[in-house]
Amino acid sequence: MITKVELEEEEEKLTSGISGLDDILRGGFPKGCLYLITGTPGTGKTSLAIQFLLEGVVQGERSLYVTLSESRVEISKVARSHGWNLNGLEIEELIPSEHNLSADAQLTVFNPSEMELGETTEALIAAVNKHRPQRLVIDSLAELRLLAHDPIRYRRQILALKQFFVGRACTVLLLDDRGPTSGDAHLESIAHGVILLERMPMQYGGARRRLQVTKMRGVEVREGFHDFVLVRSGLVAFPRLIAADHREIHPPTTFESGVAEIDRLAGGGLDSGTSTLIMGPAGSGKSSIAQQYAVAAAERGERAVLFLFEEILETTLRRADGLGLGLRRHVDAGRISLVQVDPAQLSPGEFVHMVCQAVDRDDARLVVIDSLNGYLNAMPEERLLVVHMHELLSFLNQRGVLSLLILSQHGMLGHMTSPVDVTYLADGVMLLRFYEVGGTIHKAISVVKKRTGAHESTIRELRLGPGIIVGEPLRAFRGVLTGTPVLVGNPER
Repeated sequence: MITKVELEEEEEKLTSGISGLDDILRGGFPKGCLYLITGTPGTGKTSLAIQFLLEGVVQGERSLYVTLSESRVEISKVARSHGWNLNGLEIEELIPSEHNLSADAQLTVFNPSEMELGETTEALIAAVNKHRPQRLVIDSLAELRLLAHDPIRYRRQILALKQFFVGRACTVLLLDDRGPTSGDAHLESIAHGVILLERMPMQYGGARRRLQVTKMRGVEVREGFHDFVLVRSGLVAFPRLIAADHREIHPPTTFESGVAEIDRLAGGGLDSGTSTLIMGPAGSGKSSIAQQYAVAAAERGERAVLFLFEEILETTLRRADGLGLGLRRHVDAGRISLVQVDPAQLSPGEFVHMVCQAVDRDDARLVVIDSLNGYLNAMPEERLLVVHMHELLSFLNQRGVLSLLILSQHGMLGHMTSPVDVTYLADGVMLLRFYEVGGTIHKAISVVKKRTGAHESTIRELRLGPGIIVGEPLRAFRGVLTGTPVLVGNPER
């Protein structure tokens, strides 16, 4: 008995020419089958189809685009917008018609009950017989649906087309202008595979696009929704991260901050393959501490990357210069990368892809996300942030990377609230607070969680500039974390 895995290994596949899609399809489209690409107008179906055909041209395969809706001029405009050269790609522009085929032509291809395709079907078959394509796109089925008038007749027509391509070693993409709420279940049952494209307008910022392989016979695809974008080079897909697919063993190492008192608080340092949440009110020093870890890593010869959701790059560098951290020097040398992230334009899947590339391609050993508040703004809802973060942190942990997550809490003094609770996902939690003594605002730092070992349970004073200075434990006060401490002894200053 042939198992599903064995069948997948034996079946020859065609690469799509689309970055990320072959990964989702576990290698590409199984050869010689018929596929349905469906979605509302503007989702990118035409771009996907042209990329698929141009990949065939690169591979030396005969590729044919049959258009029933858009003109040759419109297709050429799409290609020019992406900088594509259509040389080697055959395009047949067919005008739909309801005139019947001649009797001889009908009886050579279809049964008498399926004689409603008319001149459009005759021209389509003639184009296929003329070019004998190995890759074929038919754009779009909406025109054939209008000619059929009846759902049953339409289904029979598509089934007849499918039978026509059997044995012709041709891989066919059928484009359909239908969305997820008006999908054709009968048509989907005929197709070997179905890919759904969606475009989701946002209340602010650019629209988000995602795709889902809803059906693929004999192939164990990456299920679920995957973000994609339409850029100058065409459609680029970002496969949903599955951390279990990236298991590796890395020897544990310790990341020191370069500030002895912070390292003592953390029990000697932070461990590789773990994540630490640095949380506190705005202005309490969260980003500065993360940058200090990055500078210390760079000085040890390790690469670090900081993803900035709030501050622009120059502001970050100027602030680090003011503290004397030396961040700019390592950025100029390429040991530290600063990546500006716009949550209004970047999809969650694209961001995860950027992080994975920084680790796999650039060998980053320290990743800073500053901040989760900005990352949350890129999510349609809070629940999805937790799911994304779980997979992302699992991936980084398995790669032996130290992850620092910045979370800004609401409020300045007293009771603090968080926009999202991710403390249970992180291996460690570093807490920063403002507190008032004698009419002066002070900062405090403590480590309240570390899964991988012991840590100091004291609360220490934190001062910024020049450098990062951490004082002795605040043993003379009670209630520092509340923001209004009570003096219980003689403070040593």
